[in-house]
Amino acid sequence: MYSALKNALRMRWIPRDNGLRPSTKQLQFLLLPDFEAFYGGAAGGGKSDALLMGAVMFCHIPGYAAILFRKTLRDHQLPEGLIPRAHEWWSGKARWKGDTNTYHFPAGSSVTFGYMDSPLDHLRYQSSAYQYTGFDEVPQHRESQVRYLFSRLRRTERLKDYNVPLRMRNAGNPDGPYVQWVKRRYVDHKTAVAPFIPAKIEDNPGLDQETYIKSLMHLEPVTRARLMDGNWDIRNVGRMFRRSWLTIQLSIPAGCRAIRYWDKAASEEKLGTDPDYTAGVLMAMDDEGRFYVLDIRHTRGTPGVIESLIKQTAELDRMRVNRGELRSVRIYLEQEPGSSGVDVIDHYARKVLVGFPFYPDKVTGSKADRATPLSSAAEAGNVYLVPGAWDIGGYLDEMESFPEAGHKDRVDASSGAHRMLARRGTVEALTGRRPR
Repeated sequence: MYSALKNALRMRWIPRDNGLRPSTKQLQFLLLPDFEAFYGGAAGGGKSDALLMGAVMFCHIPGYAAILFRKTLRDHQLPEGLIPRAHEWWSGKARWKGDTNTYHFPAGSSVTFGYMDSPLDHLRYQSSAYQYTGFDEVPQHRESQVRYLFSRLRRTERLKDYNVPLRMRNAGNPDGPYVQWVKRRYVDHKTAVAPFIPAKIEDNPGLDQETYIKSLMHLEPVTRARLMDGNWDIRNVGRMFRRSWLTIQLSIPAGCRAIRYWDKAASEEKLGTDPDYTAGVLMAMDDEGRFYVLDIRHTRGTPGVIESLIKQTAELDRMRVNRGELRSVRIYLEQEPGSSGVDVIDHYARKVLVGFPFYPDKVTGSKADRATPLSSAAEAGNVYLVPGAWDIGGYLDEMESFPEAGHKDRVDASSGAHRMLARRGTVEALTGRRPR
């Protein structure tokens, strides 16, 4: 494999007449024999060139096909995007077909420029076959759609005889709406599944580094740390929550009332899709108006699986009450608008949660509006997290990136639980009676 990769680098489709040479980091990336690899870090590290070099390495082999993705076709077409770069490298040497955004090479091979913007764009490629797929700025892409492209990696016996490898190659900076899955899959040592070649500005000798660094200095500190230093650990400061506002507490006062609030997803996960999660937050409130997140269920599944989870969780919450850990646990389910929402609530009341204190919640306003009271309580230091068999780290990530992040299910369920608890506390204080 290694010798085949070295030989491929000598082919004429990586132009040498304009002084282009793979840098040391690019060469490491190009010569990796692994099925999957990631090249990333600071902006200006030469990742786009590396992806394009990798795509064209085997274009001297008949039947070879590669595809490179950006979020939109316009991203490909921007100055210094992959399509203008490909024109610079191959115009007059290979045939460009604008209707398919593909370069066809004399040997009968091809490099295509694709895009995935909407949640169903991956289906455009479901009948295709490639030996090389690459995503530029992969943190802009949904994990499920990137992983779907693994199913498009296949080769004929003839290509196998030519020692053409199957390769998934991704690149990007630590910036974008889906950066967390990229960090988890490639960067974090405990969870990484493929080689990671880190690159910084100084690793790209063809770049006017001094001028580019001056440009980056105009950015705000978080973005600058990501793009100039390739910092994968620095986080966005969210508009509504800070993780420093939420305090870890090992226990709660006796006699707290609690709410289990469910934000139920409408669809199950399928290959190449990225639906919402079902989230069920158990939150308690003490007599001083402090709120405690005790447990979160966060999953995807069929309607039957979700029903079983909600019923089982209700039984476990009842056991908490029986053991004296909580005074009571009421169950709320966010009611979707229209007759379908009424039908779901009726089904849960009559069949799933019979015998449990179960109530619907008809919500209004945006998720951000509904989260505002919880945000205020957190900022005031009145929201605590109680460790248990739930993902506190993932919860904090979602809270801190809210409302810009893709998934908001745990925050929405937390907002609902807080709202119901605060409402009960207010009614009791004013009237001396407990609301429904």
